[in-house]
Amino acid sequence: MSIQFGTFVPQGWRLDLVEIADPVEKYEAMTRVARAADAIPAYDSIWVYDHFHTVPSIEQEAVFEAWTITAALARDTQRVKVGQMCTCIGYRNPALAAKMASTMDVLSHGRLYCGIGAGWYEHEWRAYGYGFPERRERMRAFREATRIMVSMWTEETPTFEGEYFHIRGAINQPKGVRQPHPSLWIAGGGEQVTLKLVAQYGNAANFMGNPEEFRRKCDVLRAHCEALGRDYDSIIKSTNVNIIFVGPGEDEERATAPVRALYNWSLEQTQRNYIVGTPQQVAERLNALKEAGATYFITYFPRVAYDHTPLYRFAEEVIPLM
Repeated sequence: MSIQFGTFVPQGWRLDLVEIADPVEKYEAMTRVARAADAIPAYDSIWVYDHFHTVPSIEQEAVFEAWTITAALARDTQRVKVGQMCTCIGYRNPALAAKMASTMDVLSHGRLYCGIGAGWYEHEWRAYGYGFPERRERMRAFREATRIMVSMWTEETPTFEGEYFHIRGAINQPKGVRQPHPSLWIAGGGEQVTLKLVAQYGNAANFMGNPEEFRRKCDVLRAHCEALGRDYDSIIKSTNVNIIFVGPGEDEERATAPVRALYNWSLEQTQRNYIVGTPQQVAERLNALKEAGATYFITYFPRVAYDHTPLYRFAEEVIPLM
């Protein structure tokens, strides 16, 4: 499987629109990044986060809702796929989420990447009135929700009676453009539930880790595929990479200064959360993950709302080294 690339657009979740005051202009800044990526053939996709409250600190700042902007960005672009990394199953009934995804796949002419996950951001769960079930409960609900979504996409009048969700003859028309269903990306590295769901239903997995950890997750996914008779190589193995480029004549202190000031981080904290380096150094880090099994990289550039240069620099100087 050839290596592919996507990129996150700035939607506010990571405090990446705070320098823009007008909410309309915030949205337009996000759209300009999407259109820039759409015009660069190296990018297969653009992505948004499904969150309501900002990170790493919780602020009264704009965060655009994931599925609303997924639809809008699909109509603002021509070529790139549009995905969410990832839709929190706890925030929407899974039958409704499947219906939304089907509609989105049609309006984008088959360009939807539907990313789903069990969710983790306790503060926004509780703030929005969803409670915050224990991890075991969230994972069991996630398993049911994944089955329901696939059933909504593949059966005429699916029925499912679960502990957390049920559907009873639900009609979902149109079901989408892609066959047999919209492209399903399942996020998380849980070895007993999440990666097994990928082997059962997913077109792609998304998980994090250093090369050693990433290789282990790939090995676990491969074992699930073998047990289920699934072709492991048909599944995309994706990971998210946060990148700060070090320019000519710069050192890491200077290159990371705006991000450190925004988040109140030390250089060491920034280096733990971002790949900081020249294009050659970035390529070395990504190639190590590629050797471990990664086949898809989703990039995030922290100040791309204000300066598109990293978007082009990655395409022109990093991708050729991959």
